[in-house]
This record gives sequence, structure tokens and C-alpha cells, in this order.
Amino acid sequence: MLMTSLRQLEYLVTVVDTGSFTRAAEQLHVTQPALSHQMRALEQSLGGPLLERLPRTVRLTPMGRAMLPHARAALADAERARCAARLASGTTAGELQVATVYSMSLGVLPPALRVWRRDRPEVDVRLIEFRHADELRDAMAAGEADVALGPRPGDWAGPVRELGVEEFVVVLPSDGASEDDASGEVDLATLAGCAWVHYAPGNGLAELVDATCAAAGFRPRAAVRTEQTAAAPILAAAGLGPALVPANVLPPRFDGRVLRPKVPVRRRLAAYTRAAADPLTSAFIETLVKHATV
Repeated sequence: MLMTSLRQLEYLVTVVDTGSFTRAAEQLHVTQPALSHQMRALEQSLGGPLLERLPRTVRLTPMGRAMLPHARAALADAERARCAARLASGTTAGELQVATVYSMSLGVLPPALRVWRRDRPEVDVRLIEFRHADELRDAMAAGEADVALGPRPGDWAGPVRELGVEEFVVVLPSDGASEDDASGEVDLATLAGCAWVHYAPGNGLAELVDATCAAAGFRPRAAVRTEQTAAAPILAAAGLGPALVPANVLPPRFDGRVLRPKVPVRRRLAAYTRAAADPLTSAFIETLVKHATV
């Protein structure tokens, strides 16, 4: 039986990304006949066509669409293995690829990254940020990062390390006190008539706000929607409406009223990998456990 090689997987990914055998051959520095031969060999080893050759482009077949994410993951794993080997031998610095969601790169990660940079200045960290926990999970499954940091995935087959529970708070304008300020809590139902500072569709926090308000008996009306987690408390403090935000994203001297929902709003955070973590990734996860702000 013919064996699939990493080089053949690289050929497949490059043809798909460039949309052309000609451009792929140029990028890979091989002749087009050699590229076509290797693609036919790959298809023969897998038992069916991966690509449909069209006049001006190529199109993945169903088998090709099933194969592509695994090809990308295999190539990413191979590159990480090479980097780990070079790092262990002292011949080069390393890079750690960390996938996360927008809000956590703002609130949870900075303290841990500061410690990591202090202790391992030779290892660069590349953040890959996503709007939604589902996008984060899919990217991690496709091998796009060494470790994912986000809401704990419910159906993840690989290793998962709990980081803690993230608390959410309600931000209101700083002017004008209310009965809520004495207790430091607010009943979300009392805000049903307000227009809210909401999050953009597709942002995972938009779903969290909708679900939280639905549990309180109403559907939030949006005064403004933002993609940026950091903007939500600022807009709320400016008087545009209440906002529900992770407590860890608020700066130390924040000019706004911050109240806890009477029914706590929380989400469990975790770091997870596709397989047993290599020593470098394991060390990073330990740094997260000790120093991330949750």
C-alpha cells in the first residue's frame, strides 16, 4: 500500500490555498508535472479523487473536504515538532501558538503572559483570537494552535485543564446612585426596559447576554453593538445603557458603576489541547493555572 507523505499533504494544501496547480508549483518550487504526479499518487493511496480540476481553478471533492483539515493539522504538528526539537537543542528560539477568544486576551491572559515572557524570553507567543468559542474549538481541532484558552468545551476528546470560573458584572453610568449600589447587586429584571450596550452578532458574548437576559424574563434591546469587549464597559459608563462584561476586563480605576447580578453569571474557563501536551506547552498551561486572572 502506498503511504501518504507530509510532502504530498503540503502539495494538497498549497493547491487548495492558491487555487491553481500552476501557482502551487511556483510557490513550492517544483515542476507542474511533478506536482500533478504526487497529487495523483496521493489520490491513489486514498482511493479516490481529492480535487476536481476546473478550467480556471480547482475544487475540493467531498473526500478532499474531509481530508483537508487533517492535512493542515498534520503539517502544523510536524512544524511544531521541528520547532520543539530545535528549541530543545538550543539551536533556535521557539514559538508558542495560543488560540483564545477576544475577551480573554484582554482580561485573563495578560498577567500570565507577563510572567511567561519574564521566565522564557526566548519563546515567542503568537495569539490567534476568535469571536466565538465554537470557532476557537474548531481551530484547535484543525491543529491551528498548540493550546486553546476559552470556555470549557463540552464535548472535547483531548486533555482539558480547568483554569477557574469567570465572573460577569453589570456596568452602569457613574452618575446617579440607586438602591442597588448599597448591596452591590442588581436584579437584571429591573433593567428590562433599558436599551443595552450589546455585542456584535457572531461574538460569543452576544449569546451569553441574550441567554442571561432571557433567564431574567426579557429580551435585551440594543442601543449599540460592539465587536470589542473593551469598548462595552466604556460605552456603558458613558450612559448608552447597561452592559454585561467579564469582571476581569475592567481597569483598576474604572469610571463607572459596577454591580454583580443577583443571580450570578459565570462561565468555566479551561486550557485544552488535541493530544498530550509537549513540555513547552505544558509549562505554559502551568503558568496559566498559576497566574491567569479568572
